[in-house]
Amino acid sequence: MARRSSTPPPPEDFTERIVDIDVEQEMQGAFLEYAYSVIYSRALPDARDGLKPVQRRIIYTMQDMGLRPERPHVKSSRVVGDVMGKLHPHGDTAIYDALVRLAQGFTMRAPLVDGHGNFGSLDDGPAAARYTEARPAPLTTELTNGLDEDTVDFVPNYDNSLSQPEVLPASFPNLLVNGASGIAVGMATNMAPHNLIEVIAAARHLLMHPNATLEDLMRFVPGPDLPTGGRIIGLDGIRDAYVGGRGSFKTRATVTIENVTARKQGVVVTELPYLVGPEKVIGKIKELVQAKKLQGISDVVDLSDRTQGLRLVIEIKAGFNPDAVLEHLYRLTPLEESFGINNVALVDGQPRTLGLHEMLSVYVNHRIDVVRRRTGFRRAKRQDRLHLVEGLLVAIVDIDEVIRIIRSSDDTAMARERLVAAFELTQVQTDYILEMPLRRLTKFSKIELESEKSELEGEIAELDKILGDDKVLRRLISSELAQVAKTYGTPRRTVLLEGSGVTVKSASATPLEVADAPCWVLLSSTGLLARTTNTEPLIPLDPNHRQAHDLLVSAVRTSVRGEVAAITSFGRMIRVPVVDMPALPPTSNAPALSGGAPATEFVTLAKGERLLALTSLNTETAGLALGTLKGVVKRVVIDYPANKDEWEIIGLRDGDEVVGVVELPTDEAELVFISSEAQLLRFSAKLVRPQGRPAGGMAGINLPGGARVVWFGAVDLSVKDGEWGNVVVTVSGSSSALPGTQTGAAKVTPFAEYPAKGRATGGVRCHRFVKGEDTLLLAWAGPAPAVAASSTGAAVALPVPDSRRDGSGLPLKKSVVAIAGPRPVFGVGAAEPGESTTVDDESTGDTEAPSGD
Repeated sequence: MARRSSTPPPPEDFTERIVDIDVEQEMQGAFLEYAYSVIYSRALPDARDGLKPVQRRIIYTMQDMGLRPERPHVKSSRVVGDVMGKLHPHGDTAIYDALVRLAQGFTMRAPLVDGHGNFGSLDDGPAAARYTEARPAPLTTELTNGLDEDTVDFVPNYDNSLSQPEVLPASFPNLLVNGASGIAVGMATNMAPHNLIEVIAAARHLLMHPNATLEDLMRFVPGPDLPTGGRIIGLDGIRDAYVGGRGSFKTRATVTIENVTARKQGVVVTELPYLVGPEKVIGKIKELVQAKKLQGISDVVDLSDRTQGLRLVIEIKAGFNPDAVLEHLYRLTPLEESFGINNVALVDGQPRTLGLHEMLSVYVNHRIDVVRRRTGFRRAKRQDRLHLVEGLLVAIVDIDEVIRIIRSSDDTAMARERLVAAFELTQVQTDYILEMPLRRLTKFSKIELESEKSELEGEIAELDKILGDDKVLRRLISSELAQVAKTYGTPRRTVLLEGSGVTVKSASATPLEVADAPCWVLLSSTGLLARTTNTEPLIPLDPNHRQAHDLLVSAVRTSVRGEVAAITSFGRMIRVPVVDMPALPPTSNAPALSGGAPATEFVTLAKGERLLALTSLNTETAGLALGTLKGVVKRVVIDYPANKDEWEIIGLRDGDEVVGVVELPTDEAELVFISSEAQLLRFSAKLVRPQGRPAGGMAGINLPGGARVVWFGAVDLSVKDGEWGNVVVTVSGSSSALPGTQTGAAKVTPFAEYPAKGRATGGVRCHRFVKGEDTLLLAWAGPAPAVAASSTGAAVALPVPDSRRDGSGLPLKKSVVAIAGPRPVFGVGAAEPGESTTVDDESTGDTEAPSGD
């Protein structure tokens, strides 16, 4: 056995293998190769189909896998694996990120992938590919239609083992519809999404009018249409981008200012700027509030869900102007963002910056080429089939001779040669005849072949017409585009505003805090509260007014940053800040409180408790006078506590409650009780001595058993306006009838017809009951003309005044729950819970159901 030598071999001489190079040149070459790869194979979209290579490969691979919109989803990891193994060897993370973007409705205006599972949000990333599923979206089929009809060129994949489309046929302008973003080497692209219907309309116009100008196209595409909606402020930057490919615009959130709680207003955000998530906004607001750079915000609540979508509520502190706070939010937070347009895409393999006209022109030319190639492919297919059908028809005419030649031939080659010689057939026709089953060579088959030949000749003629006439070709493309828009188009989501819009004023013009200006606080008969924005005297109510309006039962003059008191039927007085109340527009006045808010948002009431009136908290009046259900009257000494939000102003007995309250300007006013027994008692306020808040009052009106007080208030004897001065309104009905089912009767009488009596007496009769009537349902006394309202606040007519103080009323037909005079007073004329009356309203001619409260 030979012994292995331990002597090492002599060292090789590597001197001849060393190549001297210039490092600078090597770096330049390597960088250029890298830049070329990034620009052409990764970061920039093709202007024809609007897709980057990875996106195109994902869509093509899904089609190659047999995935369709109507078929089940498959795991995203399976799609990613096929794309990476066959076409895109750049790592699964990059492929999955691209697939996720294609499925996100807040990123793509028209998503191309139908994702199932967690595909992320604007604030959170998606789940891993093994947890999500995907399939093509229905619109994606419009990108790949005709891919198997030689419409585009195919190129080898990275290892030359497979082929892939260089570009997709694209039945719609995807580049404009979905936009694009990417960072290459030395360049970047950032394109805004647009509305499918608008873009297709512009493409069809350019298709039929090749000389169309940019102004013509902008009539169809006025600006981007972002997936998340919002508002675009200012269109000059958009036009710059449409002209030269570069520009910018501002996007703003869609917001409204609403009453979010009983005492607070808030900015409610329903749409955010493009690619801005709610958590980003919330985080920025909290940061600014903590740094004391943003004032007037008490809380930010995200109420978004899958049912109502985005709903971000930014609560405004009392005393701050919501419009001014909103202006600061726009200036300091992502509620307003800028979007820079940079339309860079590949055209003929070269990166170019494109305007709107150029982008549409590239697409239209691509589509013309695709449809022309598709038409040529279909024509060739039909020509080949027609050639075979003609050969079959020749063979069927003399089928016996064909069979004889085939049977007498030694092999297929001999049979082919003899058939070609006998029937003057081509080799293709002969091979088809030899391979065809004998069962096809029947008489019925001949009829079918002749019909097929006729159809093929007609189809070929139509295809020749398309290929031979450019106008016909363009009309075909236009009709196909119109069908795509009809099938997949959606309405515009983004609002376009010229200039800076009119949403808010500048911060310098709108003070951040609400000024402490004089105003009126109003309470309506339907329980709405509001404040005015001026101090003008309230306009008297027109008794002939027939439009829907709301009667005023209280009006208090105060200031915006002041307070008023609300008085309830349980004898409570509740402090209410004026600044929390909604402000009526400057043009609004007493007859309309549609902009008010329910009083229950400002005052918490117990079960069965009602809000009766508002009063001021000053000490310059003679105090309050209250009347109760059981006939007790009380004047309250003005000693309201300054450190409490609510307190009692009368000690009520069991079963009793306050039915009316009035603020007395002087001791000269007269107090009035009206009972359910149709008794009216008037006496001077001087007869009632003031008492402290816990006191229970004194006897006001003497009531027989079972009777109750219907109305209590005060009448100013100095009122002499009009023919009648002060009047008394009474409405009678039956106590045994079900609420809302009876027909009552109303009477209006001059107040002067009723003589004054002493306190604690029974008063005088004010209404005579007729058959079927035994009680008063509603009553009121005050300055004429009196106006009644239904449960909805609509005005209804009352009878003309009748001088008979004990006369009966006139039958009525429409529900009435409140009565007031031309100016608000501090008495309340409201029906008891569950009771209502009816009055005929000539303006509507219908009958309203009772409100029940």
